[in-house]
Amino acid sequence: MSWNRWYAFKSYTLGALWLAPLVAFVLSQITFRTSNALQLDFGFIPSFAFSQEGMVSAMDIDITLNLSYIVFTFGSLLVAIQVASGQLTPRIIATTLLRDNVIRCTVGVFFYALLIAIGARNRLETIPHFIVSLAAILGLVSTVGFLFLIDYAARLLRPVNIVWHLGERGIKVIDDVYPAESDESGEAARPRRELGPPARVVAHRGKSAIVIAVNLKSLLAAARQADGVVELVPRIGDFVAVGEPLFRLYGGVSAIDERLLRGQVAFGAERTIEQDPTFAFRVIVDIAIKALSKAINAPTTAVLAIDQLHRLLRTVGKRRLHGEEVFDGAGRLRMVFRTPDWEDFVQLACREIRLYGAENFQIARRMRAMIENLIHGLPAPRHSALRQELELLDRAIASLYPFPEDLALARIADSQGLGGASGAKA
Repeated sequence: MSWNRWYAFKSYTLGALWLAPLVAFVLSQITFRTSNALQLDFGFIPSFAFSQEGMVSAMDIDITLNLSYIVFTFGSLLVAIQVASGQLTPRIIATTLLRDNVIRCTVGVFFYALLIAIGARNRLETIPHFIVSLAAILGLVSTVGFLFLIDYAARLLRPVNIVWHLGERGIKVIDDVYPAESDESGEAARPRRELGPPARVVAHRGKSAIVIAVNLKSLLAAARQADGVVELVPRIGDFVAVGEPLFRLYGGVSAIDERLLRGQVAFGAERTIEQDPTFAFRVIVDIAIKALSKAINAPTTAVLAIDQLHRLLRTVGKRRLHGEEVFDGAGRLRMVFRTPDWEDFVQLACREIRLYGAENFQIARRMRAMIENLIHGLPAPRHSALRQELELLDRAIASLYPFPEDLALARIADSQGLGGASGAKA
């Protein structure tokens, strides 16, 4: 299996809720077959000693309870996901909700308990007694798990938890893509060298899709072994149509089988967070501007989103954002691989929210607090882009607030949006 197929399979399984019932079915079969093959029978647990009629009744109750829990869980989750995606952004379905291991494990417990109870109900005359006790215990565990899941899902779907979870995943991908800390002087601007015309261009085949991941180590190793340079034309997150250039090859690497090169790039129908450092920003910004729409009008949710953007910008601003060129251990250029730079992150985090939200006191004040804090906390090379955003914010609010009292209030930096800083006199 090529790397891109393996990556696509792994990415799919991480968000496949149906795998939890499948695993539960396998575990239930292992439980029954192991107990029968090894003749394991520890007898009834003292608190779960049943008569024949009691065993039938207990298993029937377990089956009814777990079926009810499963139906209610899936039904309520579908409704909750629709409401949350409508009020926040549809991208949280794939990036947050379907990949939540607590939900998947709890659903798996429900199915495991159901299958054990069904199996015990149908084999009461032949199964070991401890299986009946296990089924009864699992019924109690399912009840506790169901109550826990209701509380957990209610908390998970709150905007503050959604954006916090996205912030956590964004920091993880920043750590992966930009592992090195930046020094106080920032990155030295290194002009990209001219490579000349490529020896070969590899076009994208198959279906038009989005680049979601790249096996950078394998491509770097191939370029080193062939003594050439591989240029990946699109960035991660870019849409690539069939026939568009995917690679430009220079030097000896042009002799590599293009199927090997294509196998190191994974495509998908939508962007994912795993290797895309700007996608977490993108989803959080979508949540903020959705909250600022006139239909929803929830500026406090947008403030919560800016809190996480502040956190992400502070993290990425302290990292060494390498340029397009990737070198081997000997210092020779082997790859051209484009990643977002500091201006990309700052503009993504600030421009749209300012455009849709500067007319709101909370947004204007929270954005100012974020920008000023970043200017004070990040190295000097990061200040230029931040000062530009601060200037644009000043120009925006100057055109939006006709009254001097409102204008003075909007120009106060406030990490809470409105209420965390003292008012201003006109």
